[in-house]
Amino acid sequence: MSDKRPHALLFDVNETLLDLKVVRHSVADVLKGGEEAVSLWFETMLHYSLVATVSDEYHNFGEIGAAALVMLANNRDIDLDMETARNVLKPILTAQPHPEVPDALKMLRDAGYKLAALTNSSRKSMETQLENAGIATYFDRKLSVEDISMYKPHRHVYLWGARQMGTAPKNCLFIAAHGWDVAGAMSAGMQTVFISRPGKQIYPLASSPTYLVSDLHLLAESLLS
Repeated sequence: MSDKRPHALLFDVNETLLDLKVVRHSVADVLKGGEEAVSLWFETMLHYSLVATVSDEYHNFGEIGAAALVMLANNRDIDLDMETARNVLKPILTAQPHPEVPDALKMLRDAGYKLAALTNSSRKSMETQLENAGIATYFDRKLSVEDISMYKPHRHVYLWGARQMGTAPKNCLFIAAHGWDVAGAMSAGMQTVFISRPGKQIYPLASSPTYLVSDLHLLAESLLS
């Protein structure tokens, strides 16, 4: 843990704040598979978002997700076009927060922290998700990589996020349930939190996060103690 109180808290959205079981079910159904197929889809989507970043050819994250789904369907001899794939992924817009999230965000906001969402999703998707989840009002800023055409975990995304919050990276606390996301924030000099949601692991080759918690409420208690 760090004794230095952060000025701003930046949150990943998908899986960190929101439970994606609705879209996991729809992806599993179309791929005729289980949890492994869903995980492979998410990993493929992330892989090609990094391809877009390093090749300097930005594509909307939802479009990359649909393209990844088409690729995996083709590998399983399942006929799937892009439009159908987009429809399969639409439930992500109605994902609800993990049970402790609304109360924890309120605790942090009431304590005077500045909160921001920092997501790979498009601005429209992010805003729709946060509104549908009932947590949009807790955030001072809603930051989408769409504004800089570069995906996390590139360190420039986190540096940009810190600038948007008007402070240095060392004064930011980045919160995520993804080892790769936490590692990216650490590379930019941020304090970090890894939330160990089920099935999520810290990246062993990265430095240890500032905080390691099992849910957001425990983080709020630590920061407010």
